[in-house]
Parts: sequence; structure tokens; C-alpha cells
Amino acid sequence: MSSIANPTAGNTPENLSYSHSTTTSFSSVSSIEVEPLSVLVSSRALIQSTLLAASIVISQVTGKITAIHNEILPSSHFPPGTTYHDYSPLVLLPGLVDAHVHLNEPGRTEWEGFYTGTRAAAFGGVTTVVDMPLNAIPPTTTVANLQEKVAAAEGKCWVDVGFYGGLIPGNTHELVPLVKAGVRGFKGFLIDSGVPEFPAISSLDISKALITLSNEPTVIMFHAEMTPPITASVGDEVQTSEPPLAPTGPLTAYSTFLDSRPPSLETYAIEEIISLAHLAPTTPLHIVHLSAVEAIPILRAASRNNIQITAETCFHYLSFAAESIPDGDTRHKCCPPIRNKANQDALWTELLSPTSTITSIVSDHSPCTPELKILPTSVDLQAAPHARAGDFFESWGGISSVGLGLPILFTEMRSRQLCSGLLAETLERIVRWCAAATAEQVGLDHRKGRLEVGWDGDVIAFDPEAQWTVEKSGLLFRNKCSPYQGRRLRGVVRATWLRGWRVFDGGVFEGGKPRGELLLEPRVLKKTA
Repeated sequence: MSSIANPTAGNTPENLSYSHSTTTSFSSVSSIEVEPLSVLVSSRALIQSTLLAASIVISQVTGKITAIHNEILPSSHFPPGTTYHDYSPLVLLPGLVDAHVHLNEPGRTEWEGFYTGTRAAAFGGVTTVVDMPLNAIPPTTTVANLQEKVAAAEGKCWVDVGFYGGLIPGNTHELVPLVKAGVRGFKGFLIDSGVPEFPAISSLDISKALITLSNEPTVIMFHAEMTPPITASVGDEVQTSEPPLAPTGPLTAYSTFLDSRPPSLETYAIEEIISLAHLAPTTPLHIVHLSAVEAIPILRAASRNNIQITAETCFHYLSFAAESIPDGDTRHKCCPPIRNKANQDALWTELLSPTSTITSIVSDHSPCTPELKILPTSVDLQAAPHARAGDFFESWGGISSVGLGLPILFTEMRSRQLCSGLLAETLERIVRWCAAATAEQVGLDHRKGRLEVGWDGDVIAFDPEAQWTVEKSGLLFRNKCSPYQGRRLRGVVRATWLRGWRVFDGGVFEGGKPRGELLLEPRVLKKTA
């Protein structure tokens, strides 16, 4: 049985095990010097894909889980001074890992910042976020820029934060130094990113990056949209652009915008990436925010050919459909776009497949100031007048949703009666998509994404029965502008614990100051079989 008194500093997941029962009481050994503990118990905890009663013991010194008992132990079982909370009948889950978040600080902090963005994450049970390399000024494309980003984040993070590096033309020489400085991976755009500091990369840039990073412990990720040589697309200008060359309807109609970003942009880009994969055959490649289901057969064929490529999708592609987006409601604009209901259903089908090419789900929290969304007063009574109000081509593209993902997915899965309606299977899949897989993607699966001995004590208490409506006043990210406003969701995170310390509980943020760490430990190259 794993000891919960004086666990040695050298304990690892390999030499610690789950405790199935116990008879020891600390009431008679109170004189023994023990490190301070946090103990979280509940009649329901998701342990190794199973819901069972559990007592989770976390060292407040190391922040690691030191024991998991599959029974509810009383507080008297533990040393005096132990922090003890019984969350029965709430469900204890591992903290989620959102591997795609734009925090935008420094430079565009008015869009979002580390303090507000990570508070919103903690509210929704996300205990780790990974910050995208663009939309801040400067972008994370050099080691010097990374250091500037880190300095801006110090002392402001309510959850743990990692960083991606950026792939842009001309920064190939910075890639290996960025790996050694601790970035979790790299991202590049095959189409205009919408900000001048982060230009799109060509096939030549991709080739150079693949060769340079072929023996490094990292992941290379792509915004996979690319204009084919011959296409019905209206062009590759994304965020602020002239009207389409041949619009199919009014510029305030979502269908007009959707027609401008056909699936061929995604499939062409993915085919281009796959054609270059031989330059780094063991380096993981990853397609961010996959939208078009037409790309799935391409990804499946690549996997059969032993190409190391995976994809993620986003909460909004799984919960919104093009047919229901009102004219002028630019809160829904993102790139790639939200597609039709049939596409959405096919994404769910793929996710539920045991051989799914979509391994993870992320928020792609990409906020901006409300003014940049240029909403019409029909959508927002407080919107400022604008000559092109509600224009999907003029507005900024990005959806704000960090911290909302767990109830969004839980609501969708329950309404679709997926997983036969079984609570354990539903939550196990969400945790796999939004914690275990995302942690693995960014090289943190040795410490994040699981309730397991030796892993970080990141634990959330989830109420699967509660229902609530997303209100503007309840949004914690900086700018209260999200297409989820007014949505009725099921499931609420009641408490969030980070490495054994409670950071959020019942609407209150604990501790007076953020406890989040900046995750700059260099990745380790995994051994292949």
C-alpha cells in the first residue's frame, strides 16, 4: 500500500501504486513529522476510466498525488492540519488541458491577458493552458520574444501555462533554441493569419522547419487552410478584407462567409503538409482546429502509411451549425468556419470511432475587443454604430470560450445520447479528448491529464446535474463577447485544485494571488518501439 506519510521525493509513477484499503490512523502517530497534505474525497471519482469512491492524497510540497484510495477515508485518518474536503456526490476529474488558447499578452492585452484568461480557465476546470504564438506583440517566434512573453506572464496565471513557438518565414534558426527554451511545440499558418507580425509560411518554409526539427522533441502544428491553384474560393484574406470577388449573397449573411471558405482550402493544405512529412518521419505533425470532414479520409490514409499526423477539433464545430447562425452575428466567425449540421454530425461520428484521426478537442479561445466584432444592434444593443456592422468579412475571426468546454461537450453528448447515456463513459471520453490527449500532444503527459499517483494534483469537482445559462455577466475572460451567450448548458465545475491547492471554489477564487506556474521544462524525446 502506498504510504501517505513522508512520501519520498524520489517517488515516481512506476514505484507508487493505488491503495485499495487502509487501517492506519494518524491519531496515534501525530508526533511523526509529515509533510502537509490536501485530501479530496468523493463518492464518485474518475479513476482509470471508472467511476468509484476515492480519496485522493496530494502533497502540498511537491504538488503531486501521493496516493489514491478507492474508498472515502475520514479526515481522522490523516495527520493533523491536513486540508480535507469531501465533495460527494460531485465527480472528481483530472484538470483539463486546453492546448490551444490565445492569451495575446503583451501587445494586445486589451484583447485578453494572462490574469483574465487563466481565471476563466480555472472557472471551467482547465488547470493547464498552452498559449499560441501569435496575436501578442511580439509573437513567440524568437527566444528573445519568448522571454518577453514569460516576463509578461509572471505572477498573473491562475493555472499552469505553457507556450508554443511560431513558424514564420525566416526564423528557422530560432526553432531549436526555442525547443531548448521550453516551448511545447510550433504553429504555422498556410494562409494569412490576420496579423502582420505572423505571416504565412510557404512549402519551402515547412520543408526547412521539418528538416531542422526532425530530431527534436516537439510537435509541429498547422493552421491548415490554403488556396488551391484553381478554386471557387473568394480568396485567402481572412480577418479584414475587401468584399468577396463574387459574393454568393449579402456580406452579413453567414452563408456568404461560409461559401468563401470551402472544405477544399483545408484538404489542399493538409495534402501539402502530408506530401512533405517524409522530411521528418518521426516528428509528430498536428492539424489544429479541423473543421471539414472531407479531410478525414486524407488523414486516415496518411496514418495507414505510417505518417505521424493527428488533428484536433473545437467546441464550436461540435456545438454550432451554419444553418442556425443568425445574419450579422459575427460572434460566430472563425477560420476555418463553422460548417453545416451534416458536417457537425460527421465530426462526432469520427470522434467516437476507435480509430479516430481526431485525437483532441480544444477551445481555440481567440478573443478580441467587442468593437472588432462590429456586431449590429440587433445582436448587441450596446454595439457602436458601424458602416459595416454585421459584416462577416470585416469583423475579426475568433471565438471566445476558454473554460466553457467541459459543460459544452457534456451538454452535447447528453443531448445526443452518446455513450448510451452512461455518465462514466461520457466523462471518460471528455477527459481523454480534453486532458489526456492534449497533455500528450504538448509533452506533459508525464504529469498532467490523469488522476494517478505521481502526477500533478490537478483535480476538479464537477456537478453533472446542474444546469445554467451562459450570461454576459458571468463570463470571466476579458471581453464578454461569445456566441455561447444565452446558451443553456448542463454541468458546472464547483471547485478547481491546482497541484494540491484550491484556486476556485463555489464562485470564489482562493489564495489572494495566482498560483499558476510557467511550464518551461524542455520536452524529452520519446523512445520509439
